[in-house]
Amino acid sequence: MSYNLEIGRAVSKIKEKRAKRVCIQLPDGLKPKAKEIQEAIEKKTSAQVFIWAGSCFGACDIPAELKNLEIDLLIQWGHTAWR
Repeated sequence: MSYNLEIGRAVSKIKEKRAKRVCIQLPDGLKPKAKEIQEAIEKKTSAQVFIWAGSCFGACDIPAELKNLEIDLLIQWGHTAWR
């Protein structure tokens, strides 16, 4: 099974925001691909990408600890875009 992870969309948003420190948050089913996603993004941007390994229960589950890490942008993967 293959997924369209929309890496290009993530890269565009990172460049648009000029983010230097980016955190990616994935549902449990995609966590095995975390390193692959991290490397793909870092290869196409100048951003340092951090993997959030904690639980993710949807778009409303934003890690409060990100403030302490001085993250410029959080990118979440899931079923649908948060509106």
